Amino acid sequence: MTQFSLFDDNEHLIFPEGLLTYYPHFLEEAEGIALLNELIDTVPWKQSTLTIQDKVVLTPRLTAWYGDAGRSYRLSDKDFTPNPWTERLLSLKERVEALTHLHFNCVLLNYYRDGNDSVAWHSDHERELGQHPNIASLSVGQARTFEFRNKKDHKRKYALTLGNGSLLIMKGDLQQFWDHRIPKSTRNLRPRINLTFRIIH
Repeated sequence: MTQFSLFDDNEHLIFPEGLLTYYPHFLEEAEGIALLNELIDTVPWKQSTLTIQDKVVLTPRLTAWYGDAGRSYRLSDKDFTPNPWTERLLSLKERVEALTHLHFNCVLLNYYRDGNDSVAWHSDHERELGQHPNIASLSVGQARTFEFRNKKDHKRKYALTLGNGSLLIMKGDLQQFWDHRIPKSTRNLRPRINLTFRIIH
């Protein structure tokens, strides 16, 4: 497993073993970029809304939900009905399953158009995912920083750069004890798409 860098260089801690497995080159560079461009052009992207302190705001990214029939997903008090699998997404799912020996029935796509797009601190603890969910996160396009913080001790922070073609497996008690996010950036960043393969019960 890859060692993860700390925000605080004065500390020398390792992220808890057994919660993450990282494959930096799951897809070749050219395949990752080709997949990025194909998904940008073919996916029916939508921008959802969130209610924060009685104010309705647009989520700072575009999303799409695919999966087996009947595998709806409830997020932020909204139900998402999956689009049917495409050949490309089924092929990617099968490749991820062959590596992980897991069987996924849904995938959430997030499209980060530039550095202004992000996802806030959260954990994937929805009831449909079960108590100890396994989530396979495939990234294509612009490398982005993926941050973790302990829910009880926010000083315990870790960061991992998710590059083009990388695959990160989140498992065990990660969602129970850790939050994660993709922060905004002031840099001039190119588009990135993240595919998180999930198991909806």
